[in-house]
Amino acid sequence: MAYSSSTRDFIALSDLHPNLARPNVIGVVIGKTDVRGFPDRKNIGSERYTFSFTIRDSPTFFINVNSWGREEYIRSLSESFRVGDCVTIENPLVQSKEGEKEEKFNPVTPSCYKLLISENHSVVKTSSCYEMDTKLLSLLHLPVKDPQDYYSLGDITANGQSLDGRILNVLAAVMSVGEPKYFITSDKRKGHRCEVKLYDETEMSFPIICWDNESIQLAQSWIPRETVIFASDVRVNFDKFRNCMTATVISKTIITTNPETAEANVLFSFIKESAQLGALHDKMEEQSKESVNLETIVDVYTVKQLKEKALQSDGKPEPVFGIIYGYISMLDIDDNVSKVIRNRCSVCRFVVNEMSNTCTFCGDISSDSKSTFVSFDILVDLTDHTGTLYSCYLSDCIAEETLGCTVHEFLTFAEEKRTALKWQLLLERSKIYFKITLSPSWRTGLKANILSCKLADPIEASQSLLGKKLHHVAW
Repeated sequence: MAYSSSTRDFIALSDLHPNLARPNVIGVVIGKTDVRGFPDRKNIGSERYTFSFTIRDSPTFFINVNSWGREEYIRSLSESFRVGDCVTIENPLVQSKEGEKEEKFNPVTPSCYKLLISENHSVVKTSSCYEMDTKLLSLLHLPVKDPQDYYSLGDITANGQSLDGRILNVLAAVMSVGEPKYFITSDKRKGHRCEVKLYDETEMSFPIICWDNESIQLAQSWIPRETVIFASDVRVNFDKFRNCMTATVISKTIITTNPETAEANVLFSFIKESAQLGALHDKMEEQSKESVNLETIVDVYTVKQLKEKALQSDGKPEPVFGIIYGYISMLDIDDNVSKVIRNRCSVCRFVVNEMSNTCTFCGDISSDSKSTFVSFDILVDLTDHTGTLYSCYLSDCIAEETLGCTVHEFLTFAEEKRTALKWQLLLERSKIYFKITLSPSWRTGLKANILSCKLADPIEASQSLLGKKLHHVAW
């Protein structure tokens, strides 16, 4: 099939061949690698840069695209789009693939060809999703491999070291998404790493590790206990240090988020059933939180003391209530309103699925004013002189009290006013009441609910810093 626009025709990827003059193609990006530099053999002492991505324009057809050039051009091109974006490519060079040699490091595609992008001859543009055929966007939810061709997490664990080093497919739900970790390698290169915990009917905690920026960014968009992924061509290895099997995202990997397959639907049903009790628990927790008498909370902690206490809890689920004299060090409320405001079900208070407008746990309840309500849903970082507590939950009426406005008032604010509001609170010494519990499904392993956050009295805060009122943690 061929797509048309008001200015040009786009050739279907399945119709490409090397003798085609100045083709224009369109597709949705389903995979992408990071930018890499290599020594330029023609110009000793200089480097050439490259990255690749994979585009799809039909359920059965997708193709790899490679780009080489100057660092400035390659980095700029790479940063102009992400996985999930629709792109148009004008005048790429169509080349035959090098068979097994090429597919050793790149996604396996049904095409006999690949596309090369030249700075001097080709143009890559992102296209608004509103301008694209909705059929293109629906391709993001179709796995590139047979949806029945995958290993359960239990199978991988049971087979253990016999699968060490194998490349295979995985269908699983997301249990938790870790914070990206940054480091410097021995040869002074910057690196990053993010660990995601997966689960299914056969295994409740299985790590998959992302080393590249593209998969790390994709992982940060996944919602724990609500997202299912089909990861094609991941590498599994036996981790001797942890004595368990792990999976790793590699350059061949293509991850399909929330796949629309029968097998994924079975897993979605499992998530729904297994989370019913968790949703009811969260509802009771929200209700009990509102009735907490702050005057009964007197123990003061530093962030360091709090983390140490949590590590010494031996996995006990009992919550810890306390006070931190610190400040909000991350409050992202001015960039994208949709990140901090969510529709919740009026029955169970769980977040409503934005795509389907239905409650994941109460059945087909549409998101209208009678069955849902808008609520703040903000993750903030809390910092004091001993460290930082990441991804603390500031929500509902507590968030309204902290921000000094209702959620409906906030929705009317211009971006400049939201930014001004952020800086009224950011890095200001505050008295923060909290409830913290161990939670394997939470990104940091510790789920911290803020019960109150108000600017601290200077004298009171100074006394806490001097240790006059710091709670002594008894082990």
